[in-house]
Amino acid sequence: MSPDRVVIMGAAGRDFHNFNVYFRDNPAYHVVAFTATQIPNIEGRIYPAALAGSLYPNGIPIFPESDLAQIVKEQHVNQVVFAYSDISHETVMHRASVALAAGADFRLLGPRATMLKSSKPVVAVCAVRTGSGKSQTTRAVANALRALGKRIVVVRHPMPYGDLTKQVVQRFATFDDLILHHTTIEEREEYEPHLARGTVVYAGVDYEKILRQAEAEADVILWDGGNNDFPFFQPDLMIVVVDPHRAGHELLYHPGETNLRMADVIVINKVDTANAEDVNRVRANARMANPRAILVEAASPIFVDDPGAIRGKRVLIIEDGPTVTHGEMAYGAGFVAANKFGAREIVDPRPYAVGSIRETYAQYPTTGAVLPAMGYSDQQIHELEQTINAAPIDLVISATPIDLRRVIRIQHPSVRVRYELQEIGQPTLVDLIKERFGE
Repeated sequence: MSPDRVVIMGAAGRDFHNFNVYFRDNPAYHVVAFTATQIPNIEGRIYPAALAGSLYPNGIPIFPESDLAQIVKEQHVNQVVFAYSDISHETVMHRASVALAAGADFRLLGPRATMLKSSKPVVAVCAVRTGSGKSQTTRAVANALRALGKRIVVVRHPMPYGDLTKQVVQRFATFDDLILHHTTIEEREEYEPHLARGTVVYAGVDYEKILRQAEAEADVILWDGGNNDFPFFQPDLMIVVVDPHRAGHELLYHPGETNLRMADVIVINKVDTANAEDVNRVRANARMANPRAILVEAASPIFVDDPGAIRGKRVLIIEDGPTVTHGEMAYGAGFVAANKFGAREIVDPRPYAVGSIRETYAQYPTTGAVLPAMGYSDQQIHELEQTINAAPIDLVISATPIDLRRVIRIQHPSVRVRYELQEIGQPTLVDLIKERFGE
C-alpha cells in the first residue's frame, strides 16, 4: 500500500518534534509539507534533509498556512496533522474544516505518541495560556530543586527560527552562548533568566538528542514549556499555571485544556491582582476538570530597578512579545508598574511603529498601548529599536525578561520591571517538591 500523504500544520516547534518522533522513519507515512504560522518569516524554508532522515533526501518544504487547502488538493494529502499551540478550540475546528473541505482527515497527536521517556526524573512546568506565569514558576521550581541539592538542567520548548541544521542541539551555559547561537529576543527572554542563576539550558530541534545530552549532567530534568503546549518529555511531576486575568480560557484554548486535565499541581497565579470572582471561577473550573490535582495559589509581584524614576514621566512600555500578541493580553507587568508608580502618561507606541512592528499591531488587535518586544530577526530587532527611539517620551519601562540594552541601543533613559512567583498559603511548590524529590 502507498503511504498516507501528510501535511503537518505548525509554527516551528511542536510540528518538528511530532515529525521527528512519529513520522520521520515511519514508512507508513509520507510528509509532503509543513505549514507555518504565528512566527514571522518561518515559511518559505526547507526542513533540511540532514534532519528529515533517509525517507526525505530533498528535505520537506515549509509553506504558509494560508496555502493549506491548495496543498491538500494538489498533493493528494490524506491527513492534516495540527501541531502548534495557544489557539482557541473554535479556531482549531476552523482549521479542521479547511482540511476536511479539501478532502483530508484532520488529526491531533497526543502525549503517548509524542512524549519521550527520560532516565532521569522530569518536572514539567506548563500553562493554559501564554503569559500565565510559566517562567517565574519554572524559576521557583528550579530554586526548590537546587535547595535539595539536585543538579538541574532546564530543557526549553523549541524556538528554532534560524538555520535548523545549526540548531539540532543547543546548550546555553553563559551569556556568550546566546551570542554564539545567534539567539532572537524571544529566545533570550526564556534563556537569560536561567543563565543569570547559573542554570544550564538546552533547546533546539531534535529533542531525543537534547534529552540524552541533558541527562548526562542532571539529577532532574526541568521542562520549561512554551505557549500552552504539553511537554515533549514524560513528566514525573506536571505543574500547570492558570491565569485568572483570563478566567475561562483554561477550558477554551488548545492544548491548554489538555494541560489542565493532565496536571498533578495547578498553580492559580496572579491572585493578588485578579478579581476574586475570576479567581473563584478558575478554581472551580480546575476542580471540575481535574479533581485529583493539588491547587496552589500564587502572586507575581513586580520589582522595579528605580520606582521613583517613573513618577511624573511620559513613558513607553515594552512588554513580553508572545504575552501581548497571540497570548491576547492587552498589557503586562510594565503597564502595571507604570500605573502603580505614578507615570504621568503612557504613550501609545502605535503611531511610531515601523515595518514588521506596525504589522504586528494589525495582526494582533487585542494588544493595548504597549510595545511587544518582537525580535525574531535582525531586521525586526532594528525596527523595534527604531520604534522605541522615535517615541516622544521621558522614560522606557521594559518588562521583557531580558535586559534589552544588551541587544538594542535605547536612546531614552530606561528602567526594568521583573517579576517572581510568590506563593500564598499552603501547600507550596517547595513542600510538594520536597515531598516528591527529597531524600
